[in-house]
This record gives sequence, structure tokens and C-alpha cells, in this order.
Amino acid sequence: MSIIHLHQRTTLTAEQYIAGLTDFGPGRSKLFGNSADAYLKVHHRGGSQADVTEGSGGVWERLHYDWSDPGRVVLATVDSNVWGGSSGHTYSFARRADGMTDIDVVVVREGKNLKGRILGFVLGTIGRRVLERAFENSVKAIEARNASAPDTGPSGRAALSSKAA
Repeated sequence: MSIIHLHQRTTLTAEQYIAGLTDFGPGRSKLFGNSADAYLKVHHRGGSQADVTEGSGGVWERLHYDWSDPGRVVLATVDSNVWGGSSGHTYSFARRADGMTDIDVVVVREGKNLKGRILGFVLGTIGRRVLERAFENSVKAIEARNASAPDTGPSGRAALSSKAA
């Protein structure tokens, strides 16, 4: 099992990043490169939870998203062709006095078969940089999306697409 800790500081509010994270509409891969549109299937979406299958490159997972806590989003792996056990992602948000937001992510990868165990080992060692880069890119993409959106006010809600509202 691999446990990977990632960190980014951003101008985004937690609400703005969560809006991007929970936007399951077309073009999601522009925000999250490891979520190819061809794999994306929303099974259920409520006000603060969703059940979504996503993936890329032959690896997919069905995730239960829970963003009911405004300072934390938990993505728990429900099913996958490679991940099992306690696999998933936990995003934590802390607003700083300077107006920036710290985003901390814990990625847990527990392989459920040989392919998953090998991928988990690679991600926990030399592949960690791939996850760091993907996270950095998602933050930059959501920042760019919010910068080009109309005035969002304090909640950031105006930047949401109709699919994420």
C-alpha cells in the first residue's frame, strides 16, 4: 500500500476548488488529466455527495465523493480494476491569513491484484512526481477557469457550470 501526501498553495478558495473537483461535466479531463471523458460515468449526484466512475489509460475506479464538510472532501474507492481496500483521496483545505488557501491531499493506493500492487509501488516511489504534477495542473486549471469567470463574489459560486451547481 502506498500513502502519498501532496500540498499546494493557491489563490482559490476551498469552495472554488471543490466546485472544480465536483464538476463531472464534459471536459473534466481539462481539469483532471487522469479523468478521461471516455471513462466518466456519473451514477448519482446529490447536494454534497456523488458516485462516479472515472479513470484513464486502462485504469478506472468508482469513487464515492463526499464534500459535506466545507474543509474536507473524501473520495473513497468503491470499485476498481486495480485499487481496493482503503484506496482513495482526502482533500483538506485551510484558509490562510494572507488570503491564500493550502490544499493538502492524501492519496492511498492499495492494489487489489498484481497490476494494482505494482502500480501502487511505482506511485509510492518514482511515480510520486506524476501525482504531484497532476495535482499542480488541476490547481492551475481551476485557477485559470476562475480567473476567466465572471465576478464570483465571496462564495465563488458564479464560476460553476450548470452541471456543478
